Amino acid sequence: MGIRYIHEPTDLQCGQAVLAMITGREVSEVVSELNNDRETDLKEMKSYLRAAGFLISDERKAVRDKSELPPLCILSLETPRCWHWSLYCEGTFYDPEHGVMSDFPECARKFFWETESVNNE
Repeated sequence: MGIRYIHEPTDLQCGQAVLAMITGREVSEVVSELNNDRETDLKEMKSYLRAAGFLISDERKAVRDKSELPPLCILSLETPRCWHWSLYCEGTFYDPEHGVMSDFPECARKFFWETESVNNE
């Protein structure tokens, strides 16, 4: 799955940026479809992904090391500033705030939800 990195348009749109990267849409389209230009919650993230043809686990799993991550997942990270949505895909972190990275951005606690395309793209 090829991910095109998207930087969050505002400090409050990390969730929309993650959804846009996974689905290949523009952030503005995700904002419009969610009718939300502020923080997203887990319910919105799951609902949006499922409507877009993705499977997402109902189980939140804690993670310490990137070797524990599945090929594609959304991440909820407790960063020094706030709780933050991020994306991991096949060995690379696509963080809407911090950029494309080889490891987690600085964070105290990390959780993930496994995600995959129904079409296995």
